[in-house]
Amino acid sequence: MMRHPKPLPIWDRAQGKMFEEWMDDSPDTYETIPQKSFSQQFRSRLLYAALIGLYQSTRYSKRHIESFVRKYHIDMSEFEARDYTSYDDFFVRRFRPGVRSFPTSPEEMGAFAEARYFGWEKFSADQQFPVKGRSLNAEQLLGSADRARPFMNGPLIVARLSPVDYHHVHYPDSGHTLERHKKGHRLWTVTWKAMENKSDIYIVNEREIHILETENFGRLAMVEVGALTVGRISQVHPVEQPFQRGDQKSVFHFGGSAVVLLGEPGAWRPSNDILEYTQQGVETLVRLGDPIAKRC
Repeated sequence: MMRHPKPLPIWDRAQGKMFEEWMDDSPDTYETIPQKSFSQQFRSRLLYAALIGLYQSTRYSKRHIESFVRKYHIDMSEFEARDYTSYDDFFVRRFRPGVRSFPTSPEEMGAFAEARYFGWEKFSADQQFPVKGRSLNAEQLLGSADRARPFMNGPLIVARLSPVDYHHVHYPDSGHTLERHKKGHRLWTVTWKAMENKSDIYIVNEREIHILETENFGRLAMVEVGALTVGRISQVHPVEQPFQRGDQKSVFHFGGSAVVLLGEPGAWRPSNDILEYTQQGVETLVRLGDPIAKRC
């Protein structure tokens, strides 16, 4: 049994109100005390995610789609109208063209994922990230002191994707990829409540690390972190090719997940509401492409 799952407080920017997020058929997504039993140890392994993924890719899994949409009030008019072949096919559904857009102003950074955001102006060696009393340094996250050095004392954003979300990640600005690395070997839940009891989740979880050179925000480190039952992070855009603002970058297959974005000192600053609610331990729900930061 997973222990002490709890709902999470979320500020919905578009609706201008607070709500508690909870999926009663996915309580392990809201786990607060990981690593307490054999079952949790098994669920965090890549093999478990692969087995879940195999089932979710079968035609038999289609039967879960209709009830999921109805239960969580997903507005399917925003997505491409087609017949989904499996639950995983539905999980990686795409928005219809024009439903979301990125800022045209070069000074504004658009949300790279439709997700719940935390943000900090500076990510220092003693940063309490992502919750009070838990520290994670850039060297651990990026897997190299040299790779982390340009981002020390720079801005930091963490985006957590819920199972109900659009699970594609987009580029926040135009540019090209400098480096790509893969790290980690587990898949724990990535909520900040779980981090209170297991502070190394972002280090041990499977993650894709991309160092990007962008036109308007300098060098960025984008780290895509797999989470419980997310067994595959697929890179859609060829890493050797330049990208444009808003281009699709990658997709997470089934389950929750997270993306961490690090910037160079003084290059940009997260949006005021994200900073303010982060200080309260509250994530800000932001739609894909809506502003999340501004160039300094």
